Amino acid sequence: MDTPTLADVNIRGVAQRLIEKRLRRNSENLKQLQIELTLLDEQLAALSDDASEKEMRSLVSETPLALHEFRDAQKHVDALQEQRHHLVQAIAIQKQSQDDLLDKLGDR
Repeated sequence: MDTPTLADVNIRGVAQRLIEKRLRRNSENLKQLQIELTLLDEQLAALSDDASEKEMRSLVSETPLALHEFRDAQKHVDALQEQRHHLVQAIAIQKQSQDDLLDKLGDR
């Protein structure tokens, strides 16, 4: 059985501190992304309601202006849904990164 040298112990300690630092940064990023997702969901709900209301108005009034307002509102909803999709992907990547770092930390 090999006895670890002082250099081996020191290198493992440095590596562990680096992993812990990356974990803290990852955790902060994940929290920020989740806050952004919560805010985006609130905006999306409000804009979706607005778009639905404008759609109803355009169906009832059958005017070009009402139809234009609905299409414009729906474009905003679509853009936010796209942004939400990217945000959910970013959160999944951060969670996977966090899991990988925790695995590395556990291997030490």
